[in-house]
Amino acid sequence: MTNAAHIRLLTTLEHSLDAGQQVVSLANVEDPLTLKDRIDTIERIELHFPHFTDGRAYSQAYLLRRRLGFKGDLRAKGDVLIDQLVQMERTGFSSAVLKEGVDPSDAQRQFERFLAFYQSDAVNESPVLHRRALGPLK
Repeated sequence: MTNAAHIRLLTTLEHSLDAGQQVVSLANVEDPLTLKDRIDTIERIELHFPHFTDGRAYSQAYLLRRRLGFKGDLRAKGDVLIDQLVQMERTGFSSAVLKEGVDPSDAQRQFERFLAFYQSDAVNESPVLHRRALGPLK
């Protein structure tokens, strides 16, 4: 995932049609490290946001990407709001299922608002100032 290609935004219909062979749903009370022995066989992990104020799935996503090295699709489901999408991407999500009635073009505009961050994250492991010293931002 690069800065040019943001997380994939799906409607609930698109999500229901997007069936995969190796999909694991992880409740936000479950430890993602329990998947370590089979992480390489999983195509998609779906993390649930039961309410927009419950951020445990952010921690799960970060652990899956950084500690377990999960390379597949990491999908946010549940109470996904437009203003959470940038942080979802930064913690490692690669796709998100938008709530009913949310316009995908409105959601996509969120990524145009924030072009760079000073801190590192699950996607960009080195801070922006370090990346600038090495060359143009990617």
